Amino acid sequence: MVQNIFGTDGIRGKTNTYPIDAETILKIALSCGHVTGRNIRSPKVLIGKDTRRSGYMIENALTAGFISMGWEVNLLGPLPTPAVSFLTKSLRADLGIMISASHNPFEDNGIKFFDKDGLKIDTKTEEKISKEIKSKPQLVAPKDLGRASRINDVLGRYTEFAKTTIPTSLSLSGMKIVADCANGAAYKILPQILRELGAEIVSIAVTPDGFNINEECGSTKPEKAQKAVLQNCADIGICLDGDADRVLFIDEQGKLANGDQVIGLLARAWMEKNLLNKSTVVATVMSNLALELYLEKIGVRLIRTQVGDKNVSKCMSREGLNLGGEQSGHLIMSDYSNAGDGLITSLQVLSVLVESQKKASEVFNLFNPFPQSLINIDADKCNDFQKNEQIKNRLDDIQSSLKGEGRILVRRSGTENVIRVMVEHREQNMLKETIDTCLSILKKEED
Repeated sequence: MVQNIFGTDGIRGKTNTYPIDAETILKIALSCGHVTGRNIRSPKVLIGKDTRRSGYMIENALTAGFISMGWEVNLLGPLPTPAVSFLTKSLRADLGIMISASHNPFEDNGIKFFDKDGLKIDTKTEEKISKEIKSKPQLVAPKDLGRASRINDVLGRYTEFAKTTIPTSLSLSGMKIVADCANGAAYKILPQILRELGAEIVSIAVTPDGFNINEECGSTKPEKAQKAVLQNCADIGICLDGDADRVLFIDEQGKLANGDQVIGLLARAWMEKNLLNKSTVVATVMSNLALELYLEKIGVRLIRTQVGDKNVSKCMSREGLNLGGEQSGHLIMSDYSNAGDGLITSLQVLSVLVESQKKASEVFNLFNPFPQSLINIDADKCNDFQKNEQIKNRLDDIQSSLKGEGRILVRRSGTENVIRVMVEHREQNMLKETIDTCLSILKKEED
């Protein structure tokens, strides 16, 4: 069986080690070009990237591979992942690629792939690419080589599109917003669009140097933004990650609101306007049980999927739904975009805030999340919970004992060599007791 080089969200790893080394990336481009370019005359690929220094290496390796396979390559430069999704469809490209490791530190990088409709490529295509990497490439004749060019003003195109997702009458005049751009792909576009809509902006992490992406900033490290909200008496804070496909919010009191709160907020707002398809939203198994109970209370059904925005998007498409997301802040609003989009999510939340004429703390205070803890265990130090029936049964027994008051979830990460253990419970003391029990079962005994 051929090993699938893809993880939960594309291909990811430490720069200059497999699979994020120049040789492997060239092979990935050759394989992808052959698999996805079959029966397409003059195929075209768009390539965007975030602000990591390693993006230059990956961009050039991909470009060489696709040109060798006869593809036209359009280079977009630094811009958000959802912009690549949008532009792939808008510019009628056959494939879109984003070079990013999302919220990971600068040492890591990755490659995300979009089909002609701006959707993440499916698992079957990923498996075909992984298999093809081992084969000798079928290069085109010299006269059929592709070429590369750079497209200008892609940020302007995406900015104007993003503004069409909110009413033209919406103004942010009089609002002060802290914008934390994680020194990443949206360091220009987020402050720019908010200023164009009339807001006063306090910008954080907007000076990328190739190495400081996600460094003590952004959605994974929001503490500086929380302090900035309080110090500047801001109305709200917005924290993106490195490629701007996820976003967290901070209310005027400095309290953090994650993807679960935003799903609840938009679900209620859209229900009131009869905009929520089938009165149903999609979230992953990681979303808090309190969200599910809140949605049930307001007449909204929740469908859960496995972790990954690709799984959320697939379920939304299958069920004909228009709102879904992850607790981490990936939100997909299929009426506007096929990808998780931190900028459009921000505009939708700001729209609700303006229309309600309420403070952010009032708008986000919809439910109290159950205490939840996420722990990572080195996979090499963890028992095989997937194949060991005894361990599986013990974990099942723990879940049954919670009697609907909590949940446990154990899964292998698709991006790192760790086992992720999520435990939540209505009561804090039971949370700790459940965590300790799970860890005692999962961790290997030390010699």
